[in-house]
Amino acid sequence: MTSNSKHFGLLVPIISVIIGLIAGAIIMLLSGHNPIEGYAALWAGAFGDSYTIGETIRRSTPLILTGLAVAFAFKTGLFNIGAEGQVIVGWLAAVWIGLAIDAPMIIHLPVAILAGAIAGGLWGFLPGLLKAKLGVHEVIITIMMNYIALHVTNAIIRNVLTDQGTTTEPIAGTASLASEWLQSITFYSRIHYGILIALFAAFIMWFIIERTSYGYELKAVGFNRHASNYAGMNVSKNIILSMVIGGGFAGLAGAMEGLGTYGTISVMSGFTNLGFDGIAVALLGANNAFGVILAGLLFGVLKEGAGEMPTTAGVPTELVDIIIALIIFFVASSYIIRWALSRFKKEGK
Repeated sequence: MTSNSKHFGLLVPIISVIIGLIAGAIIMLLSGHNPIEGYAALWAGAFGDSYTIGETIRRSTPLILTGLAVAFAFKTGLFNIGAEGQVIVGWLAAVWIGLAIDAPMIIHLPVAILAGAIAGGLWGFLPGLLKAKLGVHEVIITIMMNYIALHVTNAIIRNVLTDQGTTTEPIAGTASLASEWLQSITFYSRIHYGILIALFAAFIMWFIIERTSYGYELKAVGFNRHASNYAGMNVSKNIILSMVIGGGFAGLAGAMEGLGTYGTISVMSGFTNLGFDGIAVALLGANNAFGVILAGLLFGVLKEGAGEMPTTAGVPTELVDIIIALIIFFVASSYIIRWALSRFKKEGK
């Protein structure tokens, strides 16, 4: 990769965010709202005090993990639409272990976290297997498995974890990621130690992709499967492992919600949207582990800060969704930005 392409790779997401925020300001003006007040309210909602900072970090945690889930699959040329279902089964497995086992925290908590990751990985295994062995498109099978995860989880909650109830009992304290110390310094926000797990997961992805032979094979398969196969690489194995590891990251996101934010799992009327937001996080982060961290934090800021906009500035929270959509649109239309940057560079010579 040339130095210019690296610079473009960094500039495109930054420019996309700036254009998205400018477009959001224009929309506020056209709809009769003050954009300065709107963005000030968003900032206050995300960073106004210790509580909102804690909530912003808490909201960013699963977004980083689902972004990693999608980005890891992208490295092998796969589109993991199934992160949503992997989040749900990971959440279920982690809470189930949190309720079923009576053990010291040093055993209980790691086992519950590992259960969430394994459940997500297994949910990614079947699409990977079908893609590798039968050529079934991963987008179709993962979308179908999202619905299977949702409805099977709801059935298990009603018939196994409760007696026709809608919410489980809280998990044992020994399986909780919640920290009284962290919460006390953030005015008892729902922040938990899951953010450290998310950052460690990002490091693991970076290490695998950039420092191992498996990561080299993953990228090679993503660039050209036929050439990789000709070079003696096991393409099928790489496709399956990519989906399993990506599913594991998404399962961890569900575990963070079950063991950290809520401590329970409830019957869901619809999707959590964490997996779908992970697609946007991965795109904005350019499928890079460090970029995913920054994109996850940005999305956490936007989503948490949006709650303050209607009450303080009279701006509807839906505007944040529009801004996010515009940011992703400009990231997806990166050719236009690259062309404009190239023209600007030529004219500056």
